Amino acid sequence: MSGPIPNPWPAAIWTNKRIVMNPPEEKIETSIKAKFKKLWIYYIWQSALASISIFAIVLALGKDKMVLISAMGATAFIVFAMPKTASAQTKNVIGGHLVGLTIGSIFYYIPIIPYYIAYPLAVGIAIFVMVALDFEHPPAAATALAVVINEVSFEVFIMITISTLILSQCRYYLRHYLKDLI
Repeated sequence: MSGPIPNPWPAAIWTNKRIVMNPPEEKIETSIKAKFKKLWIYYIWQSALASISIFAIVLALGKDKMVLISAMGATAFIVFAMPKTASAQTKNVIGGHLVGLTIGSIFYYIPIIPYYIAYPLAVGIAIFVMVALDFEHPPAAATALAVVINEVSFEVFIMITISTLILSQCRYYLRHYLKDLI
């Protein structure tokens, strides 16, 4: 059997055929400080953009839809902290949330399934459909769960659609000004 040996110890770092256990925290702190020094303005800018977009979504959805707002908060994190990743792409943000909305709606309208089966099934099937359709967006699984837990209405459909459009278009139009912070 040839090739690299897998690392069985997560706390160990393999370097040139020797193991260094527990790297010095000084090095890790230095790299974090260096990254923050280099990108500090982006940390502030992108966090402010996420806050402003969630503020608009909260005003539009209202206090009663906090579970949906939570899913949009996770989307805002991906869009503004990791804008170059695949799950921040417009097709994944919009498509993923529409899949979550659809699957959640299906389970909401099947009242014969008990909640302890419907909730996990909605999440699992939403993940399956997102992956199968190439719309991978992790927070959209929360949308499926939120829709099953809360009521489904035309208002919810419109608000999720508008929220995902706002977030994905912010990322699209600001993509040249956003950096991956992770």
